[in-house]
Amino acid sequence: MSSFFIFVILIGWLFSYAYDAQIILYIAVIFALAMNVTSYWYSDKIALKLTNAHPANKKDHFELFTTVENLAITAGLPMPRVYIIPDRAPNAFATGRDPEHAVVAVTTGLLEILEKNELEGVIAHELSHIGNRDMLVSTVAVVLVGFISILSDIFLRMTIFGGGGRDRNNGGAAVVIIAIVAAILAPLAASLMHLAISRKREFLADASGALLTRYPEGLANALKKISAYSAPMKRANNTTAHLFISNPFGPGGRKQFFTRIFSTHPPTHERVQALLGGK
Repeated sequence: MSSFFIFVILIGWLFSYAYDAQIILYIAVIFALAMNVTSYWYSDKIALKLTNAHPANKKDHFELFTTVENLAITAGLPMPRVYIIPDRAPNAFATGRDPEHAVVAVTTGLLEILEKNELEGVIAHELSHIGNRDMLVSTVAVVLVGFISILSDIFLRMTIFGGGGRDRNNGGAAVVIIAIVAAILAPLAASLMHLAISRKREFLADASGALLTRYPEGLANALKKISAYSAPMKRANNTTAHLFISNPFGPGGRKQFFTRIFSTHPPTHERVQALLGGK
């Protein structure tokens, strides 16, 4: 996150220096903040709508409710709302702007294939996301990505259609060329940094969840079963992909370099190895 902030500052300074116009910084900051703070505030409603989740019935899903309730008490968290996603693909996610407005959602496929200790591992992982304030961390990262993307777009449009900027003599042309290259590559670099943060938070939630249940094998076995299901979720989309415990598009190509760096989740075998250590 520190590297991310430094990157944003450098890109903003470069663009403002090359075009000698502070206004583009102010516009980008206001727009990015307004857009992403709104998304953060309504994150639970947006995620539930996009995944077609509906409130779970305690009578029909008693074991799920008791598992969430017991682990929430153990973690010192308020009882989150529990939702069911009608999908055969096993998966789960947690969202909400704070522990008091948290949601835990699981698919019907997850409930069908997991044993009790495995379900506890998954729920502990999701509650750890809530306790670790990962929604806030993700939102900050998204704000920064949005800021850089909007800033780059404004700079390129002003350069192409507006002209102006610093004097092209005395090194001014070199600064402008560097800024144009940065404007093209910066959004990609920012997105990669966001994805790297998302993968790190998954490892952290795995570790926190294992500490919560004191049984890392449960989560490890659950991850193995989830990754063994190759079909994607019916309503998988890039907007909510980072929320789920496992990639909702399926596990394909986990060893390919480009697949890994553009993924929101670490490879399952690395997560299992981290949980089990040398076992």
